[in-house]
Amino acid sequence: MIDAITPKPLLPSIAGPHDLRALPRAQLGQLAQELRAFVLHSVAQTGGHLSSNLGTVELTIALHYVFNTPEDRLVWDVGHQTYPHKILTGRRERMHSLRQLGGLSGFPQRSESAYDTFGTAHSSTSISAALGMAMAAKTKGEDRHAVAIIGDGAMSAGMAFEALNNAGVADCKLLVVLNDNDMSISPPVGALNRYLAQLMSGQFYAAAKNVGKQVLKPVPPLFELAKRFEEHAKGMVVPATLFEKFGFNYIGPIDGHDLDSLIPTLENIKHLTGPQFLHVVTKKGQGYQLAEADPVAYHGPGKFDPSIGLVKPATAPKTTFTQVFGQWLCDMAAQDQRLVGITPAMREGSGMVEFEKRFPSRYYDVGIAEQHAVTFAAGMACESLKPVVAIYSTFLQRGYDQLIHDVALQNLPVVFALDRAGLVGADGATHAGAYDIPFLRCIPNMGIACPADERECRALLSSAFAQNHPVAVRYPRGAGAGVAPLADLQALPYGKGEVRRQGSGIAILAFGTLLYPALQAAEAINATVVNMRWAKPLDVELLLQVAATHAALVTLEEGAIMGGAGSAVGEALQAAGLEKPLLHLGLRDEFIEHGDPAKLLALQGLDAAGIAASIQKRFASLIPSAFPAIKIAA
Repeated sequence: MIDAITPKPLLPSIAGPHDLRALPRAQLGQLAQELRAFVLHSVAQTGGHLSSNLGTVELTIALHYVFNTPEDRLVWDVGHQTYPHKILTGRRERMHSLRQLGGLSGFPQRSESAYDTFGTAHSSTSISAALGMAMAAKTKGEDRHAVAIIGDGAMSAGMAFEALNNAGVADCKLLVVLNDNDMSISPPVGALNRYLAQLMSGQFYAAAKNVGKQVLKPVPPLFELAKRFEEHAKGMVVPATLFEKFGFNYIGPIDGHDLDSLIPTLENIKHLTGPQFLHVVTKKGQGYQLAEADPVAYHGPGKFDPSIGLVKPATAPKTTFTQVFGQWLCDMAAQDQRLVGITPAMREGSGMVEFEKRFPSRYYDVGIAEQHAVTFAAGMACESLKPVVAIYSTFLQRGYDQLIHDVALQNLPVVFALDRAGLVGADGATHAGAYDIPFLRCIPNMGIACPADERECRALLSSAFAQNHPVAVRYPRGAGAGVAPLADLQALPYGKGEVRRQGSGIAILAFGTLLYPALQAAEAINATVVNMRWAKPLDVELLLQVAATHAALVTLEEGAIMGGAGSAVGEALQAAGLEKPLLHLGLRDEFIEHGDPAKLLALQGLDAAGIAASIQKRFASLIPSAFPAIKIAA
């Protein structure tokens, strides 16, 4: 018996796409298997996005094999599916550092590689960026292609259609690849897929199908062709009509895991003129059965054993702020029939799964459409409902115009539950909620609550819901100090803070969860600590009382210093005619990279030791007696 010969591994020899393009086509299937296995085991070691990356292995290989990257530009929408791309473009040996401080980003990043032609992480930007690159090439007389790879979830957003509308009249080398896996992070919603399904099941197609069978049955080859046409009609006819109305040449759908289909199709498209649209069908989690069966659970797992899969931790994890919000939403909805919950395609991430189950008629997932979500909520508020918009801080930035003009200007009672406020860790600068206090507090009629812990989060959500004007409640990702919420829906006083520790000399005014490291730092310097709770309206009465009895003030927030809550304190003191030494601590004027949140906070000087050290440095000469040798308990 002759032993089977194990093929020589190919992936270790791929230092870049030039090595990939040197391979015979017959070996690409083996490379795809190796690449998929590498992605699985790499993510299992570091955590990160998995399902989406397993689904783009063959598509990534085909794009780099056919196009002359990086001269030809690839723009990946969102970018959480680019691990195969990173591996094939010279970063395989650094994948162990993925999403860690000083390591590779989990998204495309221009500073990281010439192959990352555009920084992404928020959805639906790829077509606009790729069109800009294609038109720039035309303007400069350069012969190169620009390719946008966009998922079906991201395609539903308005910005994608704005770009399609513009691109359809542009004479340039643009290719849009629709990566259709019928699965965004949450199940996809919207009229487009429903319209296609209804159209294909309507009377016209049913009648045409029956007539076709009768006419063509005597001619077996044509009858077989008609059957194939029927099977693929949804992909071949209706999307073709839709996208060709935008001015694109539509090709597809084709199997996104079949290299023998992908590569010849892409090679043919390279020689076509004008904007092209390629529809590929892929499966999230492809090749790993556990991820195929539950792509949501494996969308962004932590570290795990691939041979076992995800397992529940031995001890129950701490209750997160997201879970606190989800429970509050259900409890308040049971008490108040006016409450409606709205999310822009982030049901799981925003903690609304249970709310959808219990109150399906009052749950609205509007898709990846943050602008629409805000104005949709405004319309509901006009009709005496009480909308709660669950949205990440960084995603609310996309609905800023609507927040001003459609909600605040009309003073409508919409509650914005801002998850992921402050630093988010591994997702990095694109997902950090650093700017919500500055961009919200300058808007008339807005209120901004900053809960210090889980208990306050629930109570301040109730406070916000009780108001007759817009209010945002900002809270971080993950768990806080572990203060269990009370079971009732009792609200805290609107716009009022509290003194949590009485000291002397210096007062620390803490906004949000940094209250707890502030209390720890205060023990070393005997400082007063004030839990301000509200960035707007500021508790000016309490502020002035504290200012009158302390030599210096420190403001503390997990948000941008410029224009933040500390700025509000300075403005209030100035308005009162008080001059007081004032130190602002918060996130510096820089984009903060990915990494462990605790380490990132320490680098910003926002852990207990950093807070005490900053205060000592600033005020030691002013109040020498307040600063013996500082010791911070571990």
